[in-house]
Amino acid sequence: MLHKSKQKWLVLMGVVFPCICIAQTTISGFFSKKEQLTVASSYTYKFYERYYSGTRLTERNPPGFDRISSTLVSLYGEYGLTDWLSFTATLPYISIGSEGGALDPYQQKDRIEGLQDLGFFAKARVANVYFTNGASLQAGVAAGTFLPVGDYEGRGLLSLGTKATTMDGIGVLQFTTSFRLFAEVQAGYSYRYHKEYTVPDAFLWSAKLGYYNRFFYTHAKIGVQQSVSGYDIGSPQYQEAGPDGLPETRVNYTNLSFDLYIPVYKQILGVSSGYSTTIDGRNMNKERYFSFGLVYKQG
Repeated sequence: MLHKSKQKWLVLMGVVFPCICIAQTTISGFFSKKEQLTVASSYTYKFYERYYSGTRLTERNPPGFDRISSTLVSLYGEYGLTDWLSFTATLPYISIGSEGGALDPYQQKDRIEGLQDLGFFAKARVANVYFTNGASLQAGVAAGTFLPVGDYEGRGLLSLGTKATTMDGIGVLQFTTSFRLFAEVQAGYSYRYHKEYTVPDAFLWSAKLGYYNRFFYTHAKIGVQQSVSGYDIGSPQYQEAGPDGLPETRVNYTNLSFDLYIPVYKQILGVSSGYSTTIDGRNMNKERYFSFGLVYKQG
């Protein structure tokens, strides 16, 4: 059995950072305890001045748009129904606009804001192995959906999202050493549906390396999305699609992110921060973001 204080840390790590990871899933390799409730909020500033047109990185955004920036205020909650089964919910409010003042050619606005997609996930631990040297190996599976709840338009340069209903299935494997260094890998598939246009499905992968003790938690993560269909910006198919062109593009990316958590009051209340950058992409923004969060845990 794990020491009680170590159990608290492992549970907390599973709910601190999903609320600030914008590009990837809300799933972590850490698991909540039975009847444990966690609520987190975060603020994120994201921006880009270049983008990938197909696989080619452009010199700048389209004329007049200059830097395109967005702010996100996100809420995250997780409840442990048992020691091996938990449920999560997420909801972001997003404001995105062009600092150059140019209007979105489809929506005819220079700033769009509102609620985006409500996410629900169930996560189950399917294996938990302890070794004689104090290390452990955990395996889990998760399934969930993102449902558009905001009255936003999925077509346009300044859209809050594609407005597709998304259903994800994910597997996660995490190895933790006796001295609290851990490695985690995830793999999953994301099905997307919109009744008016085709948003490509995608495979999702990630790898994480981290460390924690009683004073802080930190990790570095590589996240990858690989679309299974779609076309490139500027291609004949893109031109023929008209307003539906952007949400139907093949979006691939590789992100590198770093996160830090520090408890400030009895392992109940803590603060988090994060940084992420796109290191490669296809029909994707060359973006960076900074985030800060507040986490409260009960139980």
